[in-house]
Amino acid sequence: MKDELLSKPDSAGTITQVDRGELPVATKLTCPRGVAPVVAGQRFTRRMKKSLLLFLLLPLTAVAGFAQESRMDASVSGTAVIPPFVVGNAVQLHATTGFGFLGSYRYLLTPHSGLELNYQYAQQVQHYINPTNNILIHNRFQEISGAYVYNFVYKNFNPFLEGGPGGYIFTPIRDYKTQTQSASQNTNIGAFYGGGIAYELSPSFDIRIEYRGIVVKAPSFGQTNLGTGRYYNISDPVIGVAYHF
Repeated sequence: MKDELLSKPDSAGTITQVDRGELPVATKLTCPRGVAPVVAGQRFTRRMKKSLLLFLLLPLTAVAGFAQESRMDASVSGTAVIPPFVVGNAVQLHATTGFGFLGSYRYLLTPHSGLELNYQYAQQVQHYINPTNNILIHNRFQEISGAYVYNFVYKNFNPFLEGGPGGYIFTPIRDYKTQTQSASQNTNIGAFYGGGIAYELSPSFDIRIEYRGIVVKAPSFGQTNLGTGRYYNISDPVIGVAYHF
């Protein structure tokens, strides 16, 4: 009579046959109890797909976070263009203070750094005195400039510094204040620098006060006998309101 074989599962789910007086013999060893090989493979594939998708989304998440930190604003300000007294080539130049406006668009690359575009308009009267002439020229003053801006953040107060190159256009106005008809437009390349403070009224609005300095060659309006040959520093105080979007 053959020995009776006993079957029982072990802790790992392996089915063994036990013969009296002999070592157990394994019949099958597949995978953990209740999990088929195909199902286990599908789970592994899904995990790999999720990991790959997360890896691909990480750069996009970083870009989105950076974009949320960036801000744009547009501002309108009142200005006073205050030229100094200039002497050169036996020519004296006095100019009246020109009142006007400044429009600016600012794009913040980070909470502290940004780029800015500016347009300014004002009117002045230039007064030239030389050994043979005493002439007034009424003119439009225009500025088109770009700048790098650095911001400091302290609660609702945001001090800032800025500077960059610009084009400065002096255009004669043909009216009773202009005493020569031969004056022509000057477009001079210069630069400006500035510093100010913005007070945040709300997340959308702030008030800005700034001092700007403009370094540019004094205009001669195409007249050799009116040229000082000098660069001068124009004081340009500004106060205005900015809208953030």
